[in-house]
Amino acid sequence: MRRCIIYLGLLTLAACGDQDMNDLRDYVAQVKARPPIPLSALPEVKQPETFLYESRGRRDPFTPQTLDQPMTPTLASVGGPKPDPNRPREELESYSLDTLRMVGTLEQENQMWGLVQTSDGTIHRVHEGNYMGLNYGRIVRISEEKIELVELVPTGNGGYQESPAALGIGEE
Repeated sequence: MRRCIIYLGLLTLAACGDQDMNDLRDYVAQVKARPPIPLSALPEVKQPETFLYESRGRRDPFTPQTLDQPMTPTLASVGGPKPDPNRPREELESYSLDTLRMVGTLEQENQMWGLVQTSDGTIHRVHEGNYMGLNYGRIVRISEEKIELVELVPTGNGGYQESPAALGIGEE
């Protein structure tokens, strides 16, 4: 029985090795004989326009400022509005104003409340004096059409300036 299996295996291997592969060789020769496809030319690289920076007496922006140079006074040192660092932050101050949406108003005991929806769908009730938005936005007026705020926007030199903002009904 073992011999039969061995002879059968050798016979199968011998049958595989004696195939006519002339058609395959002819096809490969045909493909190699084809003329090569020309490549398209590379696009011409345009030289970018050069820009010459003229400082005109300003400090070089690529060198660090040393302590010997006089510091420019900031609005924070001069005065002006500043956020209160000791005031506890309210929940709506963790959302950007553009992610909040006014969905309505509510009047209770002669006080107007605004209804503000966050991006996760939660609706919050706010009144004048509450804070919302990332820039210390204090609510100064609530009407049926909008909630008006005054934000403290950083000026870039350490100070802040007041900037009016509003959240309209249905705005996203």
